[in-house]
Amino acid sequence: MDSSESQVPRRQPGAGEPGTGANLQVLARCLTAGIGELGAHMGGLYLRAADGDVLELAVLLGLPREVVAPWERIGPTSPVPVADALRNGHLVWVGGEAQMARRYPRVALTMPYAFCLAAVPLTAAGTSYGAIFVAWPGSHPAELSEQELNRLAALAEELAQSLARAAAAGRTVRADLRPTVIATRRDGGGLTQVLSAMVARLPEGVCALDLTGRISWVTPAAAELLGVPADRLLGAQPWSALPWLRDPVYEDRYRSAVVSQAQSSFVALRPPEQWLSFELYPDAFGLTVRVTAAEVKVEGTGAGEAEGTQQDTPMPRAAALPVLPTRTGGIYHILHLASALTEAVGVRDVVRLVAEQIVPAFGGQGVAILAVDGGRLRIVGHHGYPPGVVEGFDGTSLAASTPGVQALMTGVPSFIESREELERLYPQRPELQDSMAAWAYLPLVASGRLVGTCVLAFAQPHRFATDDRAVLTSVGGLIAQALDRARLYDTKLELARGLQESLLPHALPYVPGLRTAARYLPGTDGMEVGGDFFDVVRLGDDSAGAVIGDVQGHNVAAAVLMGQVRTAVRAYATAGADPSKILARTNRLMADLGSGLLTSCAYLRLDPGGRQAWLASAGHPMPLLRDPSGVVRVVEAPAGLLLGVEPTATYTLTRIALPVGSVVALYTDGLIEAPGVDLDAALVGIGEQLACYDGDSLDELADILVQHAEQAKRRTDDIALLLLRSVAF
Repeated sequence: MDSSESQVPRRQPGAGEPGTGANLQVLARCLTAGIGELGAHMGGLYLRAADGDVLELAVLLGLPREVVAPWERIGPTSPVPVADALRNGHLVWVGGEAQMARRYPRVALTMPYAFCLAAVPLTAAGTSYGAIFVAWPGSHPAELSEQELNRLAALAEELAQSLARAAAAGRTVRADLRPTVIATRRDGGGLTQVLSAMVARLPEGVCALDLTGRISWVTPAAAELLGVPADRLLGAQPWSALPWLRDPVYEDRYRSAVVSQAQSSFVALRPPEQWLSFELYPDAFGLTVRVTAAEVKVEGTGAGEAEGTQQDTPMPRAAALPVLPTRTGGIYHILHLASALTEAVGVRDVVRLVAEQIVPAFGGQGVAILAVDGGRLRIVGHHGYPPGVVEGFDGTSLAASTPGVQALMTGVPSFIESREELERLYPQRPELQDSMAAWAYLPLVASGRLVGTCVLAFAQPHRFATDDRAVLTSVGGLIAQALDRARLYDTKLELARGLQESLLPHALPYVPGLRTAARYLPGTDGMEVGGDFFDVVRLGDDSAGAVIGDVQGHNVAAAVLMGQVRTAVRAYATAGADPSKILARTNRLMADLGSGLLTSCAYLRLDPGGRQAWLASAGHPMPLLRDPSGVVRVVEAPAGLLLGVEPTATYTLTRIALPVGSVVALYTDGLIEAPGVDLDAALVGIGEQLACYDGDSLDELADILVQHAEQAKRRTDDIALLLLRSVAF
C-alpha cells in the first residue's frame, strides 16, 4: 500500500506511555491497545491540521487505506460521525447499518457493510485536538455497555492529555502526509510452519489475505485451482493477479468481510469452464479463503447455482470481463463525492463542498472554480489559495494558452505533477506566482456546454496515479452538473428575491402614537418566494391602517396575486373606506381577476389618539392582544369568508381598545401551523413568549417570536409577523 505500515506490539505498563514525548507512534500504540481492550476490530485517529480547518487521518488500524480514502481529510462540517463528535463535543454512536443509513447516508452509501461505530472527541482543557473512531462487527449489540463507554472515555482522555502535554511543550503532533496504517500480525513461530504443512495436505485450496487484500500465504492446491504459480500470487491482490476476478463485485466481497467481520462467499468462473467456490473467513488480522471446485448448473442466459453453496453474487462470463480492473474503491469514492454534490444548492454550496469534501479526499490544499462568462473564465469561488493569487485567474480569455483553458476547450483533464513540469509547458503563468507545487485542471462540461474549469492545487509535488486520474475525471463531470444547476438556481433565486422585495414594503411608516415591527420568512427551500404579505398605511395625521394576509401557494403566481391584493387594500384604505368595505371590495376585485387562488386577510384601522382600533377579518387567524398588564388574549371577532370564495361576501367590524402599552400581534398561519403540531398548543406557546417579554424593543420581540416558532417545529410555510404597540405622544 502507499502508506507507512508498522507492527505495533501491545503496550507494556509504564513503557512509552503517552505524554512522555508523545508522537504518532506512541499515540498509535495507545490506540491499538485501547481498541484491543474494547474488543473492536478497527479504528482510527484524526488530528486537526495546522490551520484548524481540516481533520486529517493520522493513524488507521484494521482497515486498508483505500477503504477510507474519501475520509482521509474531512472538513469540520462534514456529515460523518468523527466530525459530528468533534463539533458537538460528545460521543457519537452508530449502532448498525440501519442507523448509519438513516443518520449518515453518505457513509452508508460508500461503506454498505454491517458494522457499529463510535466516534469520540479528543478534548483537554477546552482545546479540541481531534477525534477517534472505533468500530465493531455488525454482531455487536445495538448499544454500548457501561464498561465500553467508560473504556472509550478513558482512551479519549489518555490521548487528549498526551496531545495537550505535547502542545504545551512545543511539540504539537500533526498527521503525516499519509496516515500510519497499523498492520498487526500474529507471531506464529514454529507453530506456523506445522500448521502450514498440515493445511497444505488438504485437497481443497487455502490462502490467506492480509487487511490490504494481498495474499500472504497460499497452498499448492489453491495455486493449482487458481491456475497461477504460488510465487506470482504472493503479495498480490486476487482481483489484480487473476483477470477473471476483476469484476468489482469480488473485491466488494472482501471489503464486506473485513469491515463487517462476517463470513462471506461467492462463486466465480475461471475460464474456460471451471467454476470455483470462494469462502471468506475474517478476523481482526485478515482473511482465510477456502477455494474449492464448484459444480454449477448453467441455464438459459448463463445464471447458475452451485451445489452445496449459496450463490449470493453475480457470476459474469469471461467474455464480459473488462481488460483492466475496475476498482471497487474508485467506484465507492465517486459515489461518496456524487452524494456530497447532491447537497449543493447554490454556487457557494458547490465551492464549499468541493473545498471540504473533494480537495481533502485527494490530499489537496487549494481549489478554484472558474465559470464561463462572456468568453472569459470568471472566478466564482476559491479556497486555500494565498491572498491575491486567485485574481490572476479571473477574466482569463478562452483564447489564452493556459492549462485551465486548454482543459476546458479540449475536454481533457490536465494533471501537472510538479512546478518544473508547469514551467516547461506554460511559462509565465499566474500559477507560477503562488506557493503550490502541483495542479489538476478538470474541465467542467455539462450536456455538451462549456461550464468552466475546476483547479485543484497541491502544496507538494503530487503523483496522480491512474486510479486518481480516473476518479478526478469523473468528479469533474459531477462538479460540472452541480455547478450548472447551482448557477441556474442562483439566477432564479435572484429574480425571485427581486420580485419578493418589490412586493413587500421596504420600511414601515412613522405614525404618531404607534410603534411597529415586522418580519417575513419564506417557507420554501427553492425559489424563496411566497404569498404572505403585510403593510402599514398612514391615513392622515391621526390614523393608520395595518394589513396582513396569506395568498394560497408558494410560487411566483402567489407572489404576483399578493402584490395585487396589497395594492388594492392600500388603494381602498387611502380612499377612506372602513375595514369591512376594504375587504369586501378587494374580494370582488379577486373575483374579477379570476386567479383561482384563495386569500386570507385581516385589516386593522388604528386610531392612536382615541386608543382604539377596528378589525375586519377574511378567514385569517385572529390577532393576539397583550394589554398593558402583560395579559395576552386572542381577539374575538367574526371570521368572514376567504377572499375569492364568494363575490358578494360581507365582513363585520369589531372594535378593539388599545390603551397605552398595548401590543397587537398580526401573523400568518406559518407562525403556528405545521404537520403534527397541535395548533392550540402552538398558539399558547407564542402567547407565552409575548406575555413574558419585558423589554421595550418590538424588533427584539419579533425576533423572539419567530425564533420560538422555528425551534418548536420544522417550518413548512411562510411566516409574516406584524407587531403594533400603542405609545404615548
